[in-house]
Amino acid sequence: MTQGAGQGPEMRTPTVRDFRVPAYVHDAGPYAQSPGPHPQPPGPYDGPGDPYDHAAAPYDRPADPYDQTADPYDQAADPYTAPAEPYVQPGTYAGRPPHDEGRVPAEVPEGYTPTERDLPVINRGDTVQVTVDPEATQPVQPDEGPGPLYVVGDVHGYLDELLAALREKGLIDAEGRWAAGTSRLWFLGDFTDRGPDGIGVIDLVMRLSAEAAAAGGYCKALLGNHELLLLGARRFGDTPVNSGAGTATFQAAWLLNGGQKTDMERLQDHHLQWMARLDAMELADGHLLVHSDTTAYLDYGDSIEAVNDTIREALTRNDPDECWDLFRKFTKRFAFRDDGGAQAARSLLETYGGSRIVHGHSPIPYLRGDVGSEDGGESSAPVVEEPHVYADKLAIAMDGGVTMAGKLLVQQLPLDG
Repeated sequence: MTQGAGQGPEMRTPTVRDFRVPAYVHDAGPYAQSPGPHPQPPGPYDGPGDPYDHAAAPYDRPADPYDQTADPYDQAADPYTAPAEPYVQPGTYAGRPPHDEGRVPAEVPEGYTPTERDLPVINRGDTVQVTVDPEATQPVQPDEGPGPLYVVGDVHGYLDELLAALREKGLIDAEGRWAAGTSRLWFLGDFTDRGPDGIGVIDLVMRLSAEAAAAGGYCKALLGNHELLLLGARRFGDTPVNSGAGTATFQAAWLLNGGQKTDMERLQDHHLQWMARLDAMELADGHLLVHSDTTAYLDYGDSIEAVNDTIREALTRNDPDECWDLFRKFTKRFAFRDDGGAQAARSLLETYGGSRIVHGHSPIPYLRGDVGSEDGGESSAPVVEEPHVYADKLAIAMDGGVTMAGKLLVQQLPLDG
């Protein structure tokens, strides 16, 4: 979930306003500094064949900047157009850096703010401590055929929470290794940004992919808008792009949406190639799996294969404006909420198949209207215990709001009932 992409919600959303700009944009230089060691998941990624098939006080950080612009009802709103070009020096063009070169953004002018209104701040505090039974029950394996199906919502760099959630479901063992046999596991995207160890999350998913395949199951992942954002920040940096309402940059958008210095420093070519090859959607046991609750997928093809091919080809062409447009479309949200939401869900299901859409991207507290009221003021941490079923039971939301003291959800499908 991101802000500053020149987009607005697909439907009028009277309860949602902008999160405030992360403090590190003003106070800590161009990146959010995360001091301290960053432990890696156990063992290197050593899967066969295609190699592409974590910070002191991690909860004490700025509130989560979700992707609403200065005016959430203005489709053309783009906070990066005012003041004039704060991230690009007049007359310059940053161009694309080599893969192995880190990019340091220009200094942000004092007092710069990309939004006019703030959502209530929700501090994680020190309350999100997950205790897991060391004897977690492993998934029941069928005598034949594929194993049980699981999905994971947005992770956003919270590696410890992810490990605990997977262990609780019996998908990994105490050492973080695949322990689920022929089970099938899908990640719905958004592995990085905001949390302390996005690269550690990616490394874990890549390793589990190899271990699951060796056990007869699989662990796969979808492309989220934050993967598009990280790819763009690394590839294009401060290169100006046409946002539809002026000029923006991937670097600025990445910083404003929780980009972590430690992630960029540890980002390697094999991470970039893995992200660029992720599918955007998939069908599994009658569930249409996507990252974003948007109908923008319809712009890229009338079949799952066509959508995945079109998006992958766009990323291969490496055009900054085309990649920005792709990123902008996949930051849209709330298509299946409110009046007309069920019909929007049906339009995707009729086109791509399946009986239910399963998505991440939009935090369940926002979909339920638990936070983000126009009244302002501080909000208590939302309570999220399970996925949110809505839109005439045609949609299942899986983003439990881990970045706002919610819960990182791992869920077996189909849902009971």
